[in-house]
Amino acid sequence: MTNKAISKAKENMKKSAEVLNRELANIRAGKANASILSNVKVSYYGSDVPLNQVASINIPEARVLLITPYDKSSLDDIEHAINSSDLGLNPANDGNVIRLVIPQLTGERRQEIAKQVGKEAEGGRIAVRNVRREAMDDLKRQLKASDVTEDEFHTLEKDVQKVTDDAIAEIDKLAAAKEKEITEG
Repeated sequence: MTNKAISKAKENMKKSAEVLNRELANIRAGKANASILSNVKVSYYGSDVPLNQVASINIPEARVLLITPYDKSSLDDIEHAINSSDLGLNPANDGNVIRLVIPQLTGERRQEIAKQVGKEAEGGRIAVRNVRREAMDDLKRQLKASDVTEDEFHTLEKDVQKVTDDAIAEIDKLAAAKEKEITEG
């Protein structure tokens, strides 16, 4: 049995997992990954634009990002944007391209990052539980308004719980994959 509340909950829970996936992509795991630069904005002709719109980003080696500007005059602006971001990376500008070397992670730093992944995952689980609560409140309103019978309500309640369990399992899977990437670095 499908219901608008369940469809909406499923969609919102999927969005929570997508948000978590984007957040996890921004966490540095000791390997070169262009997505760590996704939040870097470059001041280009008076407006802030995403780095990937003013330069190509390649990964020539496992721990090196190579940033090649489309317009060589923007090289200093790109370097400044990377320095002022909270990435903690030092760009090496050779006049044509910028190289970012991702430092090897220490065991202690890996543990810190794994904790950060855990916090992000818990935020995703909380978002899913909030969606579940909203769906249940919606179903209770439908029951009160006699839009659904008592039996339908209990069936729908189980459906909401199943959707919730699936969404939390997806979040756990994403977090476990990121933690594995960090620890095996």
